[in-house]
Amino acid sequence: MYKVLVVEDEALIRKGLIYSINWADFDCNVVAEANNGSEGVQKIKEHHPDIVLVDINMPIMNGFEMIKETTEEFNYSAIIVSGYNEFDYAKQAIRFGVSEYLLKPVDHEELRNALRRAIEQIEMRKSYLFQISKKEEITENNVLNEKLLLLTDKSVTVAQMIQYIQENYQKKIVMYDLVEKLQCSATLLNNKFKTETGTTFNDYLNRYRILIAVEMIKDKQYPIYRIAEMTGFKNYKYFNIVFNKYIGCSPKDFEKATY
Repeated sequence: MYKVLVVEDEALIRKGLIYSINWADFDCNVVAEANNGSEGVQKIKEHHPDIVLVDINMPIMNGFEMIKETTEEFNYSAIIVSGYNEFDYAKQAIRFGVSEYLLKPVDHEELRNALRRAIEQIEMRKSYLFQISKKEEITENNVLNEKLLLLTDKSVTVAQMIQYIQENYQKKIVMYDLVEKLQCSATLLNNKFKTETGTTFNDYLNRYRILIAVEMIKDKQYPIYRIAEMTGFKNYKYFNIVFNKYIGCSPKDFEKATY
């Protein structure tokens, strides 16, 4: 799973980017967000993202300065999100190897296409590095096969956990259900999930539920208390706390803003 960081100083735009698409469709997960370039540098060092969505004009440190400071060491694909359609910015983006340059307001389909291209860039880079390492290291075939089997096992297990969330998010989910289903200990499952997605199982579950809740509030078909129940939150007060944590406002305030 590809880890994504969103760096944008305007909170509404940042939350809009995070909750405008279903990241799981692209095998991606937003592991962190930052509101300026300096904080972005810290998050990059902490989370080692594969893809970074970043604004250019931000306080303290701008997007290009952040990319310049981190891209060589951490080797991620950057997608610029800017309100300025200027040639000089485009030239700098090319110089820094930015995979895509999107203009605000961001079109959701353009963002999806940018993610596909960023993922292609990541896979090409991985393939190149793999070929280099293969030439430099002399490894027995059985050892290579064993490593590949371990990698495959990890990916399948985590994919099953994500599928379980997507199919059962409206119900009460406890790790013991997956322990029985996947025949692994809770500790092993939690460690695998955190290693591959960059977030805990519970954090991913809550983010996914809030993503669904956001879309349902926009549709305006159900009252908020029903949406809380339909997305797996049996306690309305807890739903409000979790929603505010990820979106930055209450569900009612978000509902008013969508009218």
